[in-house]
Amino acid sequence: MTTSSDTPDSTDMSPEQQSSENKSSESKSSEEQSPDRKPSGEPSTHDSTPSASERMLESFFAAGAASQAPAEDDYDFRFGGIRRLYGASAFAHFRHAHVAVIGVGGVGSWSAEALARSGIGEMTLIDLDDVCVSNVNRQLHALDGQIGRPKVEVLAERCQLIAPQMKIHAISAFVTPDNLAELIHDDLDHVIDAIDSVPAKTALIAWCKRRKLGLTVTGGAGGQLDPTRIQIGDLARTEQDPLLARVRSLLRRDYNFSRNLKRRFDVECVYSDEQLTYPGADGEVCATKPGDSATRLDCAGGFGAATFVTGSFGFTAAARVLARIARRGAKATPVADETSVADTPNAAD
Repeated sequence: MTTSSDTPDSTDMSPEQQSSENKSSESKSSEEQSPDRKPSGEPSTHDSTPSASERMLESFFAAGAASQAPAEDDYDFRFGGIRRLYGASAFAHFRHAHVAVIGVGGVGSWSAEALARSGIGEMTLIDLDDVCVSNVNRQLHALDGQIGRPKVEVLAERCQLIAPQMKIHAISAFVTPDNLAELIHDDLDHVIDAIDSVPAKTALIAWCKRRKLGLTVTGGAGGQLDPTRIQIGDLARTEQDPLLARVRSLLRRDYNFSRNLKRRFDVECVYSDEQLTYPGADGEVCATKPGDSATRLDCAGGFGAATFVTGSFGFTAAARVLARIARRGAKATPVADETSVADTPNAAD
């Protein structure tokens, strides 16, 4: 039982005590009138506060984001190391260049990061896959907290944090012969093909070749242990790459590429001449292809892969893109910025 002496009379309370008592009563009343209120420590299902990732996405896709881009001098300072490496003329081209990376997995994700860190002004990322936990061995965006999200979305967010001024198009789609006109436009300065599907890869190469778009093709990066065996050559003359061998066959059969084995395709390719390492049925590996072995690089099986090889493929492809843009310029570079790259030190091919 509570006596009157246990509950202080309001007339005996100081103004400060009365104020505190009133606030406490209002708080209790509010709690009693909120049937959906969760006990302390339990998340509310009605909490409308956006998460950090939601806020990032809202900022990234906001229509007016471009007007909030960092100041001009921030770009120059942020990428000053690139300017001092390639020279002012090439640097101006990078800033106005538009590059597409098709396939942002074990190779393409590293290419995209390298381009973002080199001051490329606009980038299109195309891939329909989601991040999978089994991508951790080879893909840049495979992190806890990102599993199950679209790869292009995760990579776009990362690149935007690296280069806030960059304009990024994140497209969740697989390239097919039927949607190339919709996805691959003539305003692109260069395309990196990092696709592992033979029909899609073949169609993309033929499309870019026909439209005279800058193109760097990457071969298979699975089943390899030595990144120093990576080569740059013509697609018609690669070795030790079953993926590219099938691509060549389709290009000759379906797209009228030359059947003369001595003729080049004039398509630049990053590949490895290393003898492939195949997974065996007993769990070990061997240099001879087992009769029932898959030759794909996927989440379920097939070739194994390591970041130090797939990343090296991606970085090499990005280096070739930068070399071409430094030498030939970018389509959107203003006339006032057009100067001879030949006079710029270190603008190497």
